[in-house]
Amino acid sequence: MRKVVVTEFISLDGVIEEPAWTAPYWNDEIAKFKDYEQDTSDALLLGRLTYQGFAAAWPQSMDEGADYMNSVSKYVVSTTLNTVEWNNSKLLKDNIIQELTQLKQQEGQNILVYGSATLVQTLIQHDLVDYYRLLVYPVVVGKGKHLFPENTNATLKLLESQSFSSGVVALIYEPERK
Repeated sequence: MRKVVVTEFISLDGVIEEPAWTAPYWNDEIAKFKDYEQDTSDALLLGRLTYQGFAAAWPQSMDEGADYMNSVSKYVVSTTLNTVEWNNSKLLKDNIIQELTQLKQQEGQNILVYGSATLVQTLIQHDLVDYYRLLVYPVVVGKGKHLFPENTNATLKLLESQSFSSGVVALIYEPERK
């Protein structure tokens, strides 16, 4: 069974939206952390806004990671899009929870979820997240979308932590299920 891995850049006050504030902290240690995610996954699960941003940027990119981003299978969750054009993309439009549950039951590696705040909150509500890989940045953003929606109750088990020279801390959790 495949695992859904939510990976997020997150501020100290829990904001995950528009993480341009992460750029000054990027270094080789964080790149290695992110490379491991890609090495252990063979699919991306993206919400509409994240998909549209990535589809506009990655096909022309020469940056590290472009080969992975352009070749990996991408599942795009949207009720408003009618088509997805980026290489290896498939639109999930109807019965999304059922389709995601079936996707998890297929053979393969992890399914990564980058960004996609609204999608992540839906995954949380339906207990479809298997791991959280959070890069916590030493900044307070003040406003924006949070990882967990208001009134969410969750208990997570810390599996691993790692601090980087830039002041960023990686925290890897799994939900404690009853």
